[in-house]
Amino acid sequence: MWWRSTEIDAPAEAVFALLADLDRWPEWGPTVRGGELDDGGRRLHAEATGRVRPVVGPSLPFAVTDWVEGREWAWQVGGVPATTHRVTPLGHHRCRVSLGAPVWAAAYLPVLEVAVRRLARLAPT
Repeated sequence: MWWRSTEIDAPAEAVFALLADLDRWPEWGPTVRGGELDDGGRRLHAEATGRVRPVVGPSLPFAVTDWVEGREWAWQVGGVPATTHRVTPLGHHRCRVSLGAPVWAAAYLPVLEVAVRRLARLAPT
């Protein structure tokens, strides 16, 4: 897995909430226009399935494959292992957000770099 990370002056719970809120995905994800959950919810959760709408191309099915509430989630998109999203607390009001791509997807690292910078700007202080 290749990683891009940054430290943020915000509680880990607040940053994880950004990552799990489908309505916020387009704000920090440069390749995402939106998403829906099959259960109609708007917050990602363990074993969630749905569709992600990329900026280019058709909607793709996704499934959450790993989930640690408040800390990490990973998914498959179109049946292919995709990104891992991780938040590590560094104190009461500071955390590190890390986005990882599979080794075969090294070309996606610039996208992850943009995403972690956007998350740092969006995180509530």
